[in-house]
Amino acid sequence: MISVGFFTIILLGTLLLMLPVSTRPGQSTSLVNAFFTATSATCVTGLVTYDTFLHWSIFGQLVILLMIQIGGLGFITFGVYGMIILRKRIGLKSRELIRDSLNSMQLGGGVMLVKNVVAGALMFELAGTALLSVRFIPRYGVLKGLYFSLFHAVSAFCNAGFDLMGCEGEFSSFTAYSGDILVNVVLMLLIIIGGVGFIVWDDIRKNKLHFRRYMLHTKIVLSVTAVLLVGGTVFFMFSERNGVLASLPLGEKVTAAAFSAVTPRTAGFNSVDTAALSPAGKAATMLLMFVGGSPGSTAGGVKTTALAAVLFFIISYLKRENGCNVFRRRIGYGLVNKASTVIFINLSLALLGTFVMTLSQGVPLTDAAFEAFSAIGTVGMTTGVTRNLNVLSKLVVAFLMFCGRVGSLSFAVSFLDKRKRPDVSYPSEDIIIG
Repeated sequence: MISVGFFTIILLGTLLLMLPVSTRPGQSTSLVNAFFTATSATCVTGLVTYDTFLHWSIFGQLVILLMIQIGGLGFITFGVYGMIILRKRIGLKSRELIRDSLNSMQLGGGVMLVKNVVAGALMFELAGTALLSVRFIPRYGVLKGLYFSLFHAVSAFCNAGFDLMGCEGEFSSFTAYSGDILVNVVLMLLIIIGGVGFIVWDDIRKNKLHFRRYMLHTKIVLSVTAVLLVGGTVFFMFSERNGVLASLPLGEKVTAAAFSAVTPRTAGFNSVDTAALSPAGKAATMLLMFVGGSPGSTAGGVKTTALAAVLFFIISYLKRENGCNVFRRRIGYGLVNKASTVIFINLSLALLGTFVMTLSQGVPLTDAAFEAFSAIGTVGMTTGVTRNLNVLSKLVVAFLMFCGRVGSLSFAVSFLDKRKRPDVSYPSEDIIIG
């Protein structure tokens, strides 16, 4: 149902973007590009074939913004919240959908969680709008400044990567603001808050700053997020010191390096030229895009918890420990198996997309891989090849974005026959590994 729901929103968005009122005068939109844009917006990715500001009218931009908001929080969340407002009874089936949509670990408390998600999202997005308006209103005027502030606050919180900075230069993203501390910090905070997940919000709300009281899930999410952000910032400072960061003052270097570490997980903005990154910088960006955010969030990727589960399992295995242990708790083998499956499926899909783009139109391997990892991670960063893709490549990238948002494992399982498991098991036999 979740897969069908997202696809329905994509189709409706495609139809709306095909309307003449959705484009600026003198512009036209093909069916494939409308479908690609609707998929990118609903799957909160940010890969675009047209510059959002220069091609789409205000109506078209609002359609994209609405799809971003629905895609970020999940259409199940909006549907249930509407039932709450109308005082409709929330049945067991709806509660199960809430649990699956928000990746909650329990059936109870789902309705309250939906209320907290909507209220929290509204609070953070309005706070981001207010802070960004301090910079955008003096630059663009009151109405345009407020609109720009709202659009980018929602896009950042939902980890969508769509921007209206085409007014500064086509496909320029936030390169004109690479040294602006306010804009960079606000966007980074919105991306991080949206990417840690709704379950983590709820845990922090209940237990405040008492780390020891947090659930194991929250401890892993916060720890891995901190390591990736700090480690990513230091890495980009080193790898790009003679590249895209070379001409920047020290303060701007730190800001740009931090932004480069935050936005691949999985917002898609950029404050420096992505195509000009060093090979090491592109490789690190692809790794961060592949990991993404955390479960039950607005972000994509294989998620921080999957990475942690597999890494801690490997460490425990090498140390000959009994089970997969972290923070004095043991992670079950079933969860480790699921994490390994998710990582393998996402990696396979990214490689498949890379092969298609290189075979169908000769896209350079690095650019094709970057595009594929960006799509499956619902990131939206690109080296500039998106608008030059042929129809087949666009459809493949759209498919990767859809799988990345719905969940590659969920998408794959939805096609399998739900037959009853047999009561007997085949005899085991060893094979040689390593």
